[in-house]
Amino acid sequence: MKAIVYRSYGSPDVLRCEEIEKPVPGENEVLIKVEAGSVNPLDWHFVRGIPYVLRMMAGIGKPKNTRPGVDLAGRVESIGKNVTQFKPGDEVFGTGRGAFAEYACASENKLALKPARLTFEQAAALPVAGITALQGLRDKGELRPGQKVLINGASGGVGTFAVQIAKYLGGEVTGVCSTKNEEMVRSIGADHVIDYTKEDLTTSSQRYDLLFDNVGNLSLRDCRHVVVAKGIIVMNGGGGLKENEGQWLGPLLGSLTVLVSSPFVSQKLPSILASINCKDLGVLKDLVDAGTVTPVID
Repeated sequence: MKAIVYRSYGSPDVLRCEEIEKPVPGENEVLIKVEAGSVNPLDWHFVRGIPYVLRMMAGIGKPKNTRPGVDLAGRVESIGKNVTQFKPGDEVFGTGRGAFAEYACASENKLALKPARLTFEQAAALPVAGITALQGLRDKGELRPGQKVLINGASGGVGTFAVQIAKYLGGEVTGVCSTKNEEMVRSIGADHVIDYTKEDLTTSSQRYDLLFDNVGNLSLRDCRHVVVAKGIIVMNGGGGLKENEGQWLGPLLGSLTVLVSSPFVSQKLPSILASINCKDLGVLKDLVDAGTVTPVID
C-alpha cells in the first residue's frame, strides 16, 4: 500500500510517499481503509520533533514511529479477534496509527461510527480538534448555561468546534478572530465577535467566566484581566506552528504562573493532548447527527 513516511525529523521535505506492507490489526484493533485524514499541529510537532522534550517519547535521534497522521475516517476492512463494536464495511471515524496512508490500524476504543450526514473529509476533521474543544469546555472549563465564554482563536480547527460546543452547553459566546473570518464565526453560533486587528480585547471592560485560549498570545496580566474573579482559564496547546521551543513552552509556563501566583483565578492546566475515547467520539457523533455541530473545512 502507499503511505506517507518520515525517517528523520525536519521540514515537510522529510516526508515521502512509499510502498509499504499493509498493517495487520491487533486483537483489539480495527484495520481501516482510509478515505480521508486531517492534519493537526500535533502532526507538525511530531514531524519536526519540536519541542525537543517530545523526542524522549518519539525517539531521541530519529522517530520511532515513521508513519505520521492521527485523525482518520474510512471503512472497516478487517477486525481483531476481540473487537465487538465494529464489523467489516462499517464507516468509522477516530484516531489511528499512521493515518496518512491507504490503510491504518486503530484501537476499537478510539473509533465511532461515522455520522451519516458527514462526508469522510468532514468526519476526519472531528476527532482531535472536536474532542479538544469538548473536553476543554465541558471538563476543564466546567462551562455552565448562562456563563460568558471568550474563545481566543475562534476560527481555527479547535476554535470552530469550541464556538459550536460552547453554544450547545449554554454559554454566551464571544469569538476572537480576524476580519476575514468574522462572518464565518458568527455563522457557526458566536453571539459576539472581536476582530483582533481592530480591537484589543485586553483593554475592554468586559469580563468572562471562562477564557478558552487556542492561540497562546496572552500574557498572565492579559488572562487575569479578561476573566472574572474565580474565572477559569483553559490553555489549549502552544499557539500554533512555532519552531522555537521557548515560544512553544511559553503558554505552559504562563499557565503554571497563573496557577501558583493568583488567588483570584482558577487556572486549568493546558490540554496538550486530547484524551481520545469512544464515549466522547460518540458525543460528537450525536451532536453532529442533531445538527448542533458541523466541521468547518477551509
